[in-house]
Parts: sequence; structure tokens; C-alpha cells
Amino acid sequence: MFTNLEMGDSAPPAHGTVGNNNQPDYDYLIKFLALGDSGVGKTSLLFQYTDNTFNNKFISTVGIDFREKRVVHRMPAADGSVGRSQRIHLQLWDTAGQERFRSLTTAFFRDAMGFLLLFDLTNEQSLMNIRNWLSQLQTHAYCENPDVVLCGNKMDLEDQRKVREDRGREMAEKFGLPYFETSAATGHNVSKAVECLLDMVMTRMEKCTDKTKLPGSRQRNGQTYKQKDGGDTGCLC
Repeated sequence: MFTNLEMGDSAPPAHGTVGNNNQPDYDYLIKFLALGDSGVGKTSLLFQYTDNTFNNKFISTVGIDFREKRVVHRMPAADGSVGRSQRIHLQLWDTAGQERFRSLTTAFFRDAMGFLLLFDLTNEQSLMNIRNWLSQLQTHAYCENPDVVLCGNKMDLEDQRKVREDRGREMAEKFGLPYFETSAATGHNVSKAVECLLDMVMTRMEKCTDKTKLPGSRQRNGQTYKQKDGGDTGCLC
């Protein structure tokens, strides 16, 4: 379960914001990466999620950029009831899709805890390239089977559609991924896709017995500790 924090519920959205006793005013800092070919709508989807805005002008991302949002996540308890609330500070990193930036963007893969993998429903080749992106993830992510949600974006452009819904679902099922058809323009399924990914990541964190295998974890004298200072680790164990 997943809800947005209202502005009055959170402290000023600065990097490493702290409250009383110099403690951050969130429980977990979670870093997601948006991946996919250039032009599939990664930047627009993230802006829609964080700001509820859409700019129909295409501006290619150069290298890396990111957006931030505070949410409250509630893990279901074993009996099916709503569990304890967790305050989440999400960093949503936007990667360039062009090949010339690939060495830069893949350097960020290992510290990410989840991935939004996008293709363009009006561009069949972008669907075919999903295999290549998944191969990159297997090579560079913190484990061989990281949490990934597949999004067929631009579903609002129905008259230009080249990829049927069943083909997108077939691709997702082949690789065992949740699938959403999204629209960065209208916001359709955008929040649902991010919520699904956060549910997957939080579930993995609950089940992981060796926290050092999670991205962002560090060891000191044999003990794992959590970094909440907004630094380059981006994730908490």
C-alpha cells in the first residue's frame, strides 16, 4: 500500500534533510532508474509522477538527471492487515537512452534498487530493444534478477500504435516482469507502475537475510549499517 505525502507532512525536500537529533525525516532512501531507448518518454513519465505535469516538447536527456518524491509505504502484515508505515524518500533517476552515454548510465545501475524499463507503443523497435536493456541490467545491476517493471508508454497515441497490448504482455511474461501500459501525457497507470516497483523492492528488503547484498549497504567491523545522508549510495539496506 502506497500513499503520497502532502507538502505539510514532509520536511523541506533537500538532499539529506534532517530532523531532530540530526536524524533524517524518512525511513528509507530508495533509488529507482528509468531505462529505455531515447524518445520512449522516460523524462516525461518521471515528471508526470513527481509533478503531475507534461511537456510535449522532446528534450533529450544528456547523461543523468533525477527527480524526487516523498511517499508513505505500508507493507501488509502476515494476517493480511495493513502493516507499519514506512516513510520513503524516492530518488527517480532519468538516464539517457543514446548509446554514446551508455558507459555513464550503466555506472549508476549497481546502486539502484529497482528499474522502470520503458518502450514506446508507437515504435516497435523500442520493444525489440528491451532484450538488450535486460542484458545490460544482468551485467551491471547489483544482482542478476533485479526488480524491474516493464512499461509500454504513450498509450494515449492510439492512432499511432505499433505494438499491441498482447505483444507487450508476452514480452513481460517471457522475462517474468509486471507490465503496465502507461501515458506520461495523461498520467494513466504512471503511479501504479511506480507503486508496483516499490512494493517489489520493499518486499525484497523484508525477505533479504543478508542485507549486504542490497545496493547501498556498507559494512563496518562486520556490521551492516544504513546510509541515510542522501549521498551517492541512493539506497538503504
